[in-house]
Amino acid sequence: MVERRQVVPVSLEEAFAFFADPWNLEAITPPWLGFRVVEAPQRLARGSRLLYRLRLFGLPVSWSTEIVDWRPPRTFTDRQLSGPYPLWEHAHRLNPVPGGTEIFDLVRYRLHGGLLAPLVGRLFVRGRLDRIFDYRAQRLGELLR
Repeated sequence: MVERRQVVPVSLEEAFAFFADPWNLEAITPPWLGFRVVEAPQRLARGSRLLYRLRLFGLPVSWSTEIVDWRPPRTFTDRQLSGPYPLWEHAHRLNPVPGGTEIFDLVRYRLHGGLLAPLVGRLFVRGRLDRIFDYRAQRLGELLR
């Protein structure tokens, strides 16, 4: 599981509008992932499906997700339909706070590998996810000000 919180100095509506545009994903994803949105609607809604391409450990990967929960301007959740994880569910929650909006991310994921999955997670996956979300926080801080 990954949990992250950050406060950005913009209104709840402005922050949610940023996330409602799926094309903004490229701007908050580290360049070393080679992440590209291939298919997405102009604006997200419940049932929206998105297709991405990226590189994990140097290998090309296709990843598709669906917006399974959509409650503007407070929360939405995307779930992987196909991709590198047996389970990937990313809940985004936004709350007004003094000075701006708190962005809370909660990612539940499961790895392939059976009994070796915890070891694979510690050695290869968790650190990369932390770096991805560190980059995301930095970029959100730059873009939402």
